[in-house]
Amino acid sequence: MDQRVTLITLGAHDPQRLAEFYDALGWQRVDTPDGVIAYDLIGQCLGIYPLDKLAEDIGVAPDTLGHGAATFSYNVSAKEDVSAVMDGAEAAGGRILKAPHDIFWGGHIGCFADPEGHIWEVAHNPFSPLGPDGAFRWNGY
Repeated sequence: MDQRVTLITLGAHDPQRLAEFYDALGWQRVDTPDGVIAYDLIGQCLGIYPLDKLAEDIGVAPDTLGHGAATFSYNVSAKEDVSAVMDGAEAAGGRILKAPHDIFWGGHIGCFADPEGHIWEVAHNPFSPLGPDGAFRWNGY
C-alpha cells in the first residue's frame, strides 16, 4: 500500500449547510453525479456525504460514526496567514476553538470547528516550508 490519502469524506447531518461553509471559504465544488459534494485539494479530495448514507455504505449504525479524535490541518506559508484563514472560517460560520497563538515547538496555530463539528488546525510551521503549489511535507521541500 502506498503512503497516501486520496479522499477524505466528512459525514454530515446537513450536507448542503456544511458545503455552504466550505463554499464561503472560497473552495470550488467539483460536479459529481453520485450525491457526494466534493472539493479537489492539492493531491487529495474532500467529500461531504450524508451521515446516514455513509453509515449505510460502511454497514454500521450512524451513531457509531460520531466524531473521532482527529483533526484536519491546513498549513500556510506565513505566520500572519493563520489569522487570515481563521478569520475567514469564523466569517463563514465556523466556531473558533483556539485563537491563533505561538506554540511550544516554534510554530503558530489556531483551531476551528466547521458547522458539523469537524476540527481544523491552521498552522504555520517554519520547519516545513510548503512547496511551490502549497503542498505540505513534514520536513519541507
